Amino acid sequence: MFRIKKLDIFITKQFALLFVGTFFICQFVLMMQFLWRYVDDLIGKGLTIDVMAQFLWYMGLMLMPQAFPLAILLSSLITFGNLGESSELTAIKAAGISLIQTFRPLIVIAILMTFVSFYFQNVVGPHANQSFYQLLLGMKQKSPELEIPEGRFYDGIPGSNIYVQKKDLKTGMLYGIMIYRMTGSYEDAAIILADSGMMQSTAEKKHLLLSLYSGEWFENMRSQDLANSAAVPYRRETFSTKKILLDFDGEFNLADVADISGDARAKGLDKILHDIDSIKEFNDSVGRAFYAEAMRYNYRRPHLEKKDSLKSIQEAASDKTNYDSIFSKLKNSDKQAAVRSALNSMQLQMSDIEFKSDYAEALHRRTRTHQIEAIKKFTLSLTCIIFFFIGAPLGAIIRKGGLGVPVIVSVLVFIVYYILDNTGYRMAREDEWTVGFGMSISTVVLTPLAAFFTYKANNDSVVFNIDLYKNMAMKILGIRTKRHLYRKEVIIEDPKYQEDAQALEHINSDIYKYSKEHKLLHWPSPIKVFFKEGDDQRIEEINEQLETTIEDLSYTTDKQILAELNNYPVVSPNAHTRPFRRKWLNIITGLVLPVGIIMYIRMIRFRLRLYKDLRTIRHTSDRIISYIYNNKV
Repeated sequence: MFRIKKLDIFITKQFALLFVGTFFICQFVLMMQFLWRYVDDLIGKGLTIDVMAQFLWYMGLMLMPQAFPLAILLSSLITFGNLGESSELTAIKAAGISLIQTFRPLIVIAILMTFVSFYFQNVVGPHANQSFYQLLLGMKQKSPELEIPEGRFYDGIPGSNIYVQKKDLKTGMLYGIMIYRMTGSYEDAAIILADSGMMQSTAEKKHLLLSLYSGEWFENMRSQDLANSAAVPYRRETFSTKKILLDFDGEFNLADVADISGDARAKGLDKILHDIDSIKEFNDSVGRAFYAEAMRYNYRRPHLEKKDSLKSIQEAASDKTNYDSIFSKLKNSDKQAAVRSALNSMQLQMSDIEFKSDYAEALHRRTRTHQIEAIKKFTLSLTCIIFFFIGAPLGAIIRKGGLGVPVIVSVLVFIVYYILDNTGYRMAREDEWTVGFGMSISTVVLTPLAAFFTYKANNDSVVFNIDLYKNMAMKILGIRTKRHLYRKEVIIEDPKYQEDAQALEHINSDIYKYSKEHKLLHWPSPIKVFFKEGDDQRIEEINEQLETTIEDLSYTTDKQILAELNNYPVVSPNAHTRPFRRKWLNIITGLVLPVGIIMYIRMIRFRLRLYKDLRTIRHTSDRIISYIYNNKV
């Protein structure tokens, strides 16, 4: 039976305080990143405080589902990092409470946050998204003269390209104006130059009144008036003041509102699923209409009309008329006319097909966007649970609290998630991947990672021990490890110097015999290396005797002996015989030719190193033996 314990309350309090703080931090970061995309639409528009408040409010509601998992990741990592750093987690485990039991109250909170995230995406998010983009559209259409950038052409006004060298945001004056107008064709083109001007919206918000000062107007005359002229003449007008009326709709229209409300992001799950069926049915009807039209166009007969069925069209398509023989009987002029007619007909048909292809792609893209948003509501909600099972175990493993290491780890995890999720979203939207695969790739990748970290943390496994990976890498690459023996602060018993000297003499004798019997400078047989068992037991015994003697002598207070002990190399007793300890691994390595050659060369390198190590051991032992006997220590 589930009971709330004091430990659950304690951990919940620790987590709740951190979650509230990290949530507002994550929300602020996401809002600033999102706000940067629209900063040009806000600056200099004369927006009131209430409009800006609405803009930020709707933005915050939209970004909450993204802030929830990131806040859970960071707060859970800091919570268990603090517990580990203060040894409280060790005390909890010593009391017989497993890590999973410690996670129990926060698992419940993570599940609740999953449902909260889904509610925001399904109920609050669509309304906020629609209101946000309606407000954004109104901001873009307010004071259009402020949209015009300095130093480059602006084509936001239909039929015109406007260049402004400099503008004054306080007075609204524009300086160094160049306007290129194209109302119909090249013959109607006009270029207007002015020293300064001002742009204002009309009262009905349907036009822009452009007042220009001290300028010139160049306009082409219509070429059809002078059909025999090779050049198109133009007229030139110099003015001190000129007013131009430009078409511009500065108000909302039904099309704008319809486009915003039809966006999949502005719909709940039920609405999306309902609209997907309607969209698919409409797409199918368009496809059937395109097919019927293509068949009717390609196989036209006098008796075929629009009302004819596809069956009659297919019957007409089976006509066996020999058009090549009919074409060969025509006159040359008629042949040329027929070819030109066929070419024009083909070009028209290709243009029609390209238009229909673009239209069909737009229809299918709309279907995919609805499917993407439907799946995203579930995957983004499940991310709350996945991020908890990544953050909490990592905190227990790293055992570092505060905003240092946890923030770095959280950012790295979130970057991996963002890359996977954004890549899957774009590939699914462009129909490069299936929608299900693209939208679930981040969940599929991070779920095993969360399970791995939870398993390692629950079993107190070492995952982020840098020394462990460093030693493993050094072992694989064959990098030598040096001895580091220092004088011990507390010595209970002095070394047995005479016995150690005799042991070193015996070791030197064994090394001499070993070197005579085993020719380390000769290349070994690959068959023995990869396909037969056997360790070099003799060198293992010599190494054990040497390490025992070194351990006893390391308790000395003599600096000379300590210095000589650090000259002894660390011997790898089996690396010169075979690559791995397990026979099946050696067999596989030997059969895979490139890997086998590399491991064989590595083993030869270890044989040369062992030859040098044995020689170094003998010389070092001789010096220690001589020092012990001469100084009678």
